[in-house]
Amino acid sequence: MIERELEALVAVSSPSGDREGAEECVALAKAFLPPEAEVERLPCSTPEHADDMVGRLAGTGSRRLLLLGHLDTVVHHDAHRPLERAADRLTGSGAVDMKGGVALSLALMRELAERPDLYAELAVLLVNDEEWRTAPFIHATRFAEFDACLCFEGGERTPQGDEAVIVKRKAAATLRVGAYGRSSHSGSAPELGRSALLALAATAQLVASHNDPAGPDRLTAVPTILRSGDAFNVVPADGELLCDLRADRLEAFDPVFAALPSEHDEVRLESELVRAWPGLDSREATAHVLADASERLGRPIVGSERGGASDASHIAAGGVACTIDGLGPLGGGAHTPDEWVGLESLEARYEVARAIAEVLLGA
Repeated sequence: MIERELEALVAVSSPSGDREGAEECVALAKAFLPPEAEVERLPCSTPEHADDMVGRLAGTGSRRLLLLGHLDTVVHHDAHRPLERAADRLTGSGAVDMKGGVALSLALMRELAERPDLYAELAVLLVNDEEWRTAPFIHATRFAEFDACLCFEGGERTPQGDEAVIVKRKAAATLRVGAYGRSSHSGSAPELGRSALLALAATAQLVASHNDPAGPDRLTAVPTILRSGDAFNVVPADGELLCDLRADRLEAFDPVFAALPSEHDEVRLESELVRAWPGLDSREATAHVLADASERLGRPIVGSERGGASDASHIAAGGVACTIDGLGPLGGGAHTPDEWVGLESLEARYEVARAIAEVLLGA
């Protein structure tokens, strides 16, 4: 069942911002929910995107659990690849990031629908803008009073082969610097120009000088994109620099931002953080859960760390201290047409998610 539902989800090309693909994925997700689930559409954090989806189950228990995922992908329509099976691999766009995890979360909803005594409320939130969101995440307050959150980004195993879930992530931000200088002919009058390219190159070096992965906040400051100029014989008048910032705390980005000048060699510079996601550190809040779930499962579940950003961080920052991520299947090649999941991991990771959910709900 999970494999078939994964195949159906991956068959839909749903890059961030594509409303038609998002609506088709939402329709599939609704069909895969248990029939008694109440479905609600919520405005997406990113304007002009299709509405997000929440499926809810009401029970007679006392605890509230959120299952979290996203339906949007990175690969665009012209490179989309439907799911193909070869030996123990299922390859297709968005298979591991994160339609495989979505399929697992919906399967867990169906199983827990038969055990309403375990919860007061069980909800699955599927958003349509995780991959390219720069706007604030608007759903955290809605679920702030929930007891726990399970996020189904791609899973992993330790080097020793133990099941791993994510209980620590770095904060992440995208720094944008716009440069506005003056053009001139680069052959006959270069001295009349003010090069946006050179100003941005100097700014990139300044940002990179703050890189301190061994420091107290494990800050990485990495220039990633520089765009400037459109003719080989013209001093470029404008341009844009993008940098990726990661650290244990959002506040670690402040010194980088504060060091940026507003002008370089008469080129005006405008800087902004266009995307800032909090970190996640639920190690203490989840240690006993993972220990009890390991015993229930009969094999170890280890709390691990990952550098990439996730919506789980927003939920944790919003007040749900017991947030666990990385419950999706094992795979690789995320954000490429060759993205894949391991077939056997669908069942194995479902067992992990079920064991953790049962512990959280006091089964």
